[in-house]
Formats: sequence, structure tokens, C-alpha cells
Amino acid sequence: MRLYKVYHWIPVLLIIIGVFYSSSQPYQKQDIRPEISKYVNLEKVEKNYQDVKINYAGSEVSVEKKGAANFIEFFIRKGAHFTVFFALGFFAFRALRIYGSTTIKSAVLAFLLVAGYAAFDETHQNFTENRTPHVEDVVIDIAGGITAIALASFIYRNRPVKKKTSFRNV
Repeated sequence: MRLYKVYHWIPVLLIIIGVFYSSSQPYQKQDIRPEISKYVNLEKVEKNYQDVKINYAGSEVSVEKKGAANFIEFFIRKGAHFTVFFALGFFAFRALRIYGSTTIKSAVLAFLLVAGYAAFDETHQNFTENRTPHVEDVVIDIAGGITAIALASFIYRNRPVKKKTSFRNV
């Protein structure tokens, strides 16, 4: 039974390793604009989204300023931030809850893991060639984690907490 509980930490560990590996790579290795240009009609994007302007990390993100491929890549990257930290928050909560923590304790500990790792990830990017850390990315990461933790809290709310046995109770 104990090994069963350890298995629930594997997705958490894999996500952490994946994020670390990804933030260790320079931007050039992760540039998806050529693929976007192959599969997306950029002229249509330019026409349909010409009026959309977003201020992010002190600069304007728009088709006009960045081009259609950059504009699309921006949303893909920010969506990836949200999604990956959503998964981290969900799996961390689940592992903690299955391990025997209460819903509140699991939520708080999962949140601390998500927030701490989001901050670490952006700090780590500061030391990676051609990568720029942004506080705004930490906010997106935490939003993904909080959303997942709220969902997981709802899903696992009625799961009974297993009492830990100690030598005093035996």
C-alpha cells in the first residue's frame, strides 16, 4: 500500500523535471514560429486580430507590433504555462490527499509547491541564454495551479483521510 502512495508522486516529479529541462533551453530551441507559419493562415490572423492589443510585461503584444506568428506563439506559450502548472497543482494535491493529508492541508501544500516552483522556474530562466524571466509568467503559473487545486479539492472532497498509525497506537 505504501508503494501505491509513492506512485502518485511520479507525475509531480516528471512535470518538475520537464519544466526544468524546458527552462534550461534557449529560446531558439523552442521557437515554434516556423511551424505556426506552415500550418496557420497568417494573413487571416492579421486581418481578424489586427485590433487586438495586449500589454504584457511592459510591452505591447499585437499582430501589428510582433507579427502574426509571434502573436499566436505568445498565446501558445502562456497557455502552456497555465496548463503545465495546472497539472502540477492537480497532481501535487492528489498525491498529498492520497498520502493522508486533509483537503485544506493538501491545498495549502500544493499551492506552496506550485508558487515556489513557479518562482524558481522564472529565476532559473534568468541564467539561461536568451530567456527572460517575467513576474507575469509566475502569476499565470500560479493561476493554473490554483485552478487545478480548486478542481482537485472538489473532486477529492469526500475522500476519507486515512489515519496514520504510529508505534504508540499499536
